[in-house]
Amino acid sequence: MSRTTSFKLVLLGESAVGKSSLVLRFVRSRLSDERALADVVAAAFLTQTVKLDETTNIKFEIWDTTKDCVVADTYVGAGYKSLAPIYFRNSNAAVIVYDITQTSFEKAKSWVRELQRQADPSTIIMLVGNKLDLASARKTTTELGQRFAEEEGLLFAEASAKTGEGVQELFMEIAKKLPLAPPPQRSTQGGKNGVKVQGQTTEIPSACSC
Repeated sequence: MSRTTSFKLVLLGESAVGKSSLVLRFVRSRLSDERALADVVAAAFLTQTVKLDETTNIKFEIWDTTKDCVVADTYVGAGYKSLAPIYFRNSNAAVIVYDITQTSFEKAKSWVRELQRQADPSTIIMLVGNKLDLASARKTTTELGQRFAEEEGLLFAEASAKTGEGVQELFMEIAKKLPLAPPPQRSTQGGKNGVKVQGQTTEIPSACSC
């Protein structure tokens, strides 16, 4: 028997940095289907399972907040703060994405600060510089991203959703950091915006763990 444990992962970052493209590359291993990308953008969340070993699977429940993040990016103060907890609540991991060819790194830093303020301290955070295929046009150096991640205790990676470089590896690195027996999450009862409790473990036949 193999054990599958589910974890909630949220993607955050400025609009147009490639959050949905990273998800599509991870979940479906391709980007060529524009209709598929549109489906991902419209989705509340997607799932993907990775295999740690012969008996352990990690199922990511990925909340791609693309549409709502665009809305959040247009608000300041109370408007922004009122939206953020909906995304962060009960998250086990977060991927904060910036575009290495644009000036989105500062916005990524602000997402890190907000996540640190709002989310559970045990949440695993990975900072990802996307569009590595355009490295010749980069505006944010690898060293800058690494240094900030080290200072804040984050995981760090650079990747290309277009070519797939580094995408599987970054999610696998997160999977290896997740506790196989996560602590119980706080109750989400009492509000219509509550989300499903994560960290649930199920056992499935070893014949299939996809």
